[in-house]
Amino acid sequence: MKVACIDFEGVLVPEIWVSLAERTGIEELRVTTRDIPDYDELMALRLRIMRERGLRYADIQAAAGALDPLPGAPEFLTWLRSNYQVAIISDTFHELAAPLVAKLHYPMILCHRLNIDADGHVVGYTLRQADPKRHAVQAFQALHYQVVATGDSYNDISMLRQANAGFLFQPSEKVTRDHPDLPVATTYAELRAKFAEHLG
Repeated sequence: MKVACIDFEGVLVPEIWVSLAERTGIEELRVTTRDIPDYDELMALRLRIMRERGLRYADIQAAAGALDPLPGAPEFLTWLRSNYQVAIISDTFHELAAPLVAKLHYPMILCHRLNIDADGHVVGYTLRQADPKRHAVQAFQALHYQVVATGDSYNDISMLRQANAGFLFQPSEKVTRDHPDLPVATTYAELRAKFAEHLG
């Protein structure tokens, strides 16, 4: 059996921080890993904005809880799970992903943890490990699985290149321009077809 390693935000669910931006009107929070490749730089920006604007964990939790999976995502994930072992590998946080994972019927997800103080402020985060997406693929390969992977952002690139086959899903023009050799799927039908090519 092969393993499908797939990103979460932008592939199966909307961007949680973009949802927070829309709820608060803070445009700076729209920035994602499609815009800033360095994850620590991106999170430092997000936490600074939250601190300066007085936002707490409850605010970002509410933004996440109000979201639903992207149209077509549950059906795609059901098909994928019937043909692959599936691991969602994400740079989101367990605390934020939980309500969306429930709406997708609890697939396996590997992600990070937020550090929240007694007053409900997000004061930091704990990474599962450095370069976690590539390391997850390597771990499955060490178990003699072939890995097929997809993601949409800069933080997915090392995962896609480590995988036996990898492709982008609805990436930004900037990501596509910077990685023109990676195949691209623009719809779930195309994404399903690409995964189907590697069955057997």
